Amino acid sequence: MKKILIVLLATITLFSCKEEAPKDYFSIHGKISNPDAKTITILGRSFKKDITVNDDGTFKDTMKVTNGFHGISYNSKQSTIYLKNGFDLTLNFDAKEFPKSIQYGGEGSTTNDYLGKKMAYVTDKKLMNAESLLTLPKEEFDVKMEGIKNDFDDMLKNADDIDPEFLEKETESNKKFLDYYNDNYAAQSKYAGKIKKGEPSPTFNYPDTNGKNVSLESLKGKYVYVDVWATWCGPCKREIPFLKKLDEEYKGKNIAFVSMSIDEMKNKDKWLKMVKDENLGGIQIMADKDWKSDFVQAYGIRGIPRFILIDKEGNILNENAPRPSNPNLKELFNSLDI
Repeated sequence: MKKILIVLLATITLFSCKEEAPKDYFSIHGKISNPDAKTITILGRSFKKDITVNDDGTFKDTMKVTNGFHGISYNSKQSTIYLKNGFDLTLNFDAKEFPKSIQYGGEGSTTNDYLGKKMAYVTDKKLMNAESLLTLPKEEFDVKMEGIKNDFDDMLKNADDIDPEFLEKETESNKKFLDYYNDNYAAQSKYAGKIKKGEPSPTFNYPDTNGKNVSLESLKGKYVYVDVWATWCGPCKREIPFLKKLDEEYKGKNIAFVSMSIDEMKNKDKWLKMVKDENLGGIQIMADKDWKSDFVQAYGIRGIPRFILIDKEGNILNENAPRPSNPNLKELFNSLDI
């Protein structure tokens, strides 16, 4: 009897000391003040999940995610959130001021607090408006870029307990952002301002995933929204959930969504795999000479993602159109009666 007791105690000790397996799912819960919609939607690159909002504004759910950037949508307003399996995230906000009023708590909160501050900074400084930066005089441009670098560095230094995987990607993303502008200032500034609304758009004629060429001319009669991107581009991937949602909403409408990859040709298989794995919609094409492709050169593109809107006659409507995550894009579509 004593031996059995010893074995039993040893077994209990073994199981109690065993390290708990990491969660292979993500948890989210919180409360909305002044709720005016019944669902919150999480948009992944390969999924869409609606979370029910109770009458008192509370919500709770779990799901498996692909670690990385996701869209979060509430009552037609959208933002970006960083999710990872293992996170247990609290998210509270006032519906009248979403997403500005979001307050995070729990595992994953510090990473998303940083992301919110970074996105607000990028918006406030208009850093996605290449023309506003690249038409600056050289000395003013250099001072501006040094200031941006310092601000980026300070934001990361002050972000305590940030997710290590996110930190690595964000550090690399900041470096690439600065490198694009610094390395290509001379070439880009030469083009900036020369592409204007109402002028015929530079054309393209590149193969889709089946090897069939798609040209701008073949899309005449439709508005064309072009997304210039690459599989290695973090900010490009952040827009994918929003672009997929737009493609679904505007199916059958008089607009074509064209995603133009500027991956190097040696990485064509990587591009094809991502299109398939992420179930990317719209028209997926690959430029022939990455950054040196005629369409990219003609628009003077040196930073991505870049979004361009072309009218039904093939003329430029907006050479630096709002991103899919920007509510102003749908307002623009509505003004065109798309």
